[in-house]
Amino acid sequence: MKLLSPPRISPEEKCPYIESKLARHEFFLASELSEEELEVCLSKGYRKFGIYYFRPSCLNCFDCVPIRTRVDLFKPNKSQKRILKKNKDLEIKYRTLTFKEEIFELYKLHSKERFNYSDEKIESREEFIQTHFTPSAPGMVVEYWLKDKLLAVGFIDISDESISSVYFIYHPDYKDRGLGIFGALKEIEYCKALSKKYYYLGYFVKENNFMNYKDQFRPFELYDWKKENWNLHEERI
Repeated sequence: MKLLSPPRISPEEKCPYIESKLARHEFFLASELSEEELEVCLSKGYRKFGIYYFRPSCLNCFDCVPIRTRVDLFKPNKSQKRILKKNKDLEIKYRTLTFKEEIFELYKLHSKERFNYSDEKIESREEFIQTHFTPSAPGMVVEYWLKDKLLAVGFIDISDESISSVYFIYHPDYKDRGLGIFGALKEIEYCKALSKKYYYLGYFVKENNFMNYKDQFRPFELYDWKKENWNLHEERI
């Protein structure tokens, strides 16, 4: 690992996940992480965008909980099987982290529809490249194509034991396909193909409708911030 800045704590600001709360993060900048070093970071609750590694460090709040699926035990449920069947006509391509204009255009469409972002709030092309196409650890993009149309893209990191879902974007005109769930299911399949043990989904936030779907990929483990260990769950929270 090449540490570009020491760990620091950000100032408190409005929480992006729970409207009534304040949040702060512990963060550092780093590059050239090995698969083993990336796994250590993931196992301690860190997430990353480009060279920016972070985890919550909020005062008296532990609502953002790292979650990971036990790949060796996972089996899709009936609803997930229907989504797999609905999208069996898609071609999936695993590629290196190489910027494409069509991925940026897809990101803009997704941000406006999914999060109601204005043009001013959406990342610029340069910011998007810095956030998603500046590799600091082993990673790749997963593209989902319907003939010659790009419907979705997943950004993933790969450690020695896991795959971590960094970000997922999809075309809003095809949201009835359940592409977000489909992407997670295919990434879990990719985990199995690579003999990985865990699939990291980021943070589970029960009070946030954009974050509380993640416990449907069972069985899963949740990280206990206080005890600094992972606990297995068979049922949804």
